[in-house]
Amino acid sequence: MSVPLLELQRVSKSFGKLRVIDELSFSVARGEALGILGPNGAGKSTTFSLIGGDYALSAGRVLFKGRDISKEPAARRCRLGIGRTYQIPRPFSGMTVYENLLVGATYGRANPGADAREVCLETLRLTGLLEKHDWTAGRLSLLERKRLELARALSTEPELLLLDEIAGGLTDHEVHALLDVIAAIRARGVTIIWIEHIIHALASAVDRILVINFGARLIEGPPQEVLASRELHEIYLGVELA
Repeated sequence: MSVPLLELQRVSKSFGKLRVIDELSFSVARGEALGILGPNGAGKSTTFSLIGGDYALSAGRVLFKGRDISKEPAARRCRLGIGRTYQIPRPFSGMTVYENLLVGATYGRANPGADAREVCLETLRLTGLLEKHDWTAGRLSLLERKRLELARALSTEPELLLLDEIAGGLTDHEVHALLDVIAAIRARGVTIIWIEHIIHALASAVDRILVINFGARLIEGPPQEVLASRELHEIYLGVELA
């Protein structure tokens, strides 16, 4: 049996007396796309922060390629192959789009080198930002900032990409354009975990959906099975099924 690319083993996180993640366990296979759903405050973004190393675990373990990375700092996890976007884009606003990517390609990759420029150019092509490579990040539209957030993560050449509500605030047309980019990323073999509230977009792009509530696993399975479940309707959507 192959080792999962990522595995969370009974992971917990507390802030003082408030337990935000409660013995959460799941795994993701190499090349898979996993969607995560849950109401606001369910612990979704905190889960990403525990995977990426922004927060320290209160209990449990995070394994990446079979290796325990629970105590590794965020920068080290990035260089090991874990890339992340944030709900609110975090570019270097005074730097150009290209320079934003160059930071990731230079300092975030496992094997940085002379090919950093080519990594940046290929990432710009993939995310549709090549024509605006010399724009400062502060000039970009919301869709373009979302694309830049994605491009910054991709510039580190991740094996695992964590997408945190990357489609939030976009129009339907913009969401479809973003889905095309995500499909192209998957075609390159990148494993994806995607938190999203735009359910139809998420369901069309992932292999499985995990629903969490109060920091604990609620239900997990194929998208259509999860979307039709009583648990999702009652807990996530607040609708009781007869």
